[in-house]
Amino acid sequence: MRLHHLTTAEWTKTVGIGLAVAALTGAIMFAGLATGVSPLPKPLGLAFANTLLGADLPLPVGLLFHTAWVTLLSAVYVLLFRDKLTFMRAFWLAFALWILVLLFFFPLVGWGFFGLAVSPKLVVASAVPHLLFAVFLWGLSRQFLPARNETSRNDQ
Repeated sequence: MRLHHLTTAEWTKTVGIGLAVAALTGAIMFAGLATGVSPLPKPLGLAFANTLLGADLPLPVGLLFHTAWVTLLSAVYVLLFRDKLTFMRAFWLAFALWILVLLFFFPLVGWGFFGLAVSPKLVVASAVPHLLFAVFLWGLSRQFLPARNETSRNDQ
């Protein structure tokens, strides 16, 4: 596994993809919280920001944490897999991140391992946005970062 070199145009597209994935997943999670469908007590990005900074922060701070995290991880996907941006690679990244949420972030914010201190429903509720992350990341990457031809690969 190696980091791929990205052109300035590819970096711009990669950041745009990350921002779009963050906006799409954030909107869906916010809708779930606003309608009461989601069992999470608050957005995880906000809970993490509150824990990290030791203060009760407003929602935009949590959205900023979410956006930065998703954009960074979208860039990692492109940097690692630029020549093979497959759904399964996006899925396995999303799966690893979901496990990280269950085993690290949930306990860190006081929700317990797997979120069980709040509800067993958090296991599935946290899986859904990670699956959507994979779908959006893969789909947008395929749309805006088409496969390189051999000539462009050799020029770098």
